[in-house]
Amino acid sequence: MRPFSELLADNILDAIDAIGLPTDGRMIALNSYENRVYQIGIEDSQPIVAKFYRPERWSDEQILEEHQFSQELFEAELPVVAPMAIDGETLHHIDGWRIALFERKGGRSPDLGRRDDLQMLGRLMARMHLVAERHTFQHRPVVDIESYFEIPTSRLIAEHIPAHLCPQFETAFDTLRQQFNDKLTQSKWPQSIRLHADAHPGNLLERDGEIHMVDLDDCRSGPAVQDLFLFAGGHDDTESRAAWDAILDGYYEFRDFDYGELQWVEVLRTLRYSHYLGWLASRQADPTFITAFPDYDTEPFWQRWLGLFNEQCLKLS
Repeated sequence: MRPFSELLADNILDAIDAIGLPTDGRMIALNSYENRVYQIGIEDSQPIVAKFYRPERWSDEQILEEHQFSQELFEAELPVVAPMAIDGETLHHIDGWRIALFERKGGRSPDLGRRDDLQMLGRLMARMHLVAERHTFQHRPVVDIESYFEIPTSRLIAEHIPAHLCPQFETAFDTLRQQFNDKLTQSKWPQSIRLHADAHPGNLLERDGEIHMVDLDDCRSGPAVQDLFLFAGGHDDTESRAAWDAILDGYYEFRDFDYGELQWVEVLRTLRYSHYLGWLASRQADPTFITAFPDYDTEPFWQRWLGLFNEQCLKLS
């Protein structure tokens, strides 16, 4: 597979032409870092969105499971955009690129400050989970302690965290590891279903009074609460409790929710931190990395992350 550094305007338009959609020369790069995403003008038709998958991140089987999940949600009349099928194919291999095409759908960032909006979000997530639990992923990864914490923190200590801060990070990671183990001796890890897995306000759009989900690129299996907690914060203050109440009020209209999963929110938040930090470290070689993350590997950067992990130690104590 070819690197993104070789993805030039002519390559992009030629690739879409080769798939069978004649382009008209118009192209706009859209906001995406992990993949490369473009709005492409099509002759005598509406523009489409082309997603060029990052090389070597996902296997073809994993991408096709993402597409299948999107299609299942679309067929269940959920507000998602499934990839277009051209000659029966949703994943196209052109000149060393892997490409998926989508209809262009606009929208704005939703205002989730109102109870009604959070209830709407809860209904959306419950409907998604009803579809999700019908089948399982065979190739997509899972949200768990091993892949989200153990693997990235080991690599961070060995290869990325500055030597003078390693002892402090190791202490925090050891404390968190023990806290996870203590919790697992008291409670079983929640049941896993297929998830969006990266559900946060930036991956939602509001259009025609309805909240729409976007970007299923990170979909994987895990606890249902993984798709909810970033919209409500913790569960230990008045504002967060009100948000949880609204989300779950909407959720219960379509699907039951195991309240026992709420005890795992701070664990999942910690896993999200370590997974994200590990992901950042793995992207350093990307030519656009320093532009997107200019403070990476600075002293304030590492001190800020150390503070976040120490804060999670306190929350889980």
